[in-house]
Amino acid sequence: MTQILKDIGTKAHIELRPFASLGAANHGWLDAHHHFSFSEYHDPARVHWGALRVWNDDRIAPQTGFPTHPHSDMEIVTYVTKGAITHRDSLGNEGRTEAGDVQVMSAGTGIRHSEYNLEDEETRLFQIWIIPDRRGHAPSWGARPFPKDSREGAFVPLASGIAGDTDVLAINANARVLGATVKAGETVRYTLSEDRHAYLVPAKGKVRIGDVEANARDGVAITGVNEIVVIALEDAELVLVDAA
Repeated sequence: MTQILKDIGTKAHIELRPFASLGAANHGWLDAHHHFSFSEYHDPARVHWGALRVWNDDRIAPQTGFPTHPHSDMEIVTYVTKGAITHRDSLGNEGRTEAGDVQVMSAGTGIRHSEYNLEDEETRLFQIWIIPDRRGHAPSWGARPFPKDSREGAFVPLASGIAGDTDVLAINANARVLGATVKAGETVRYTLSEDRHAYLVPAKGKVRIGDVEANARDGVAITGVNEIVVIALEDAELVLVDAA
């Protein structure tokens, strides 16, 4: 059941979206769960969260994947949680992104790409779509490994379009995607303006935010707070989107 808390100030909103409540589509080779309305899944209460439009939790069988297809006017961030994904696109880009690392595709005026799991094991990933600051950007793609130890005990920006963020993959949006790891019993904090929208998913582990407890792959929608305080109930790997 969806849980909404409004006890941290009059505007505070912390909503638990349990994994079992997400939209789902199992295609055999692809087992997809949708935090927001996507494809044949539509929930009018879960169309977007600020500029965050899509958060898909995908499990892709070995030696399978998405054949070439088009996108436009969307910032698409892929965070791999297990295995690896191999990208090819109409701009001539090609790259392999493995667990804990990130790739960004700015679809802009139009791009065609494919994504395949060429590994001998299942690949798991979060694919996150963010609405751009305007239409018509030039399409682009980029990927990079991030030092895993840099995320211990703190949220680290991985992809961002916010001025002042450095050493990140650039996106064309007033948003950032962050990662953190936190050990059981420890706390990680993130400063948030009350008018912004945050969405948190533990890739691994169990955490508490306020009175909400979230398990791995649950979503937590947050707005109206000045600070997000996450207490790890188990060793956890966290992915957070902060969007206008």
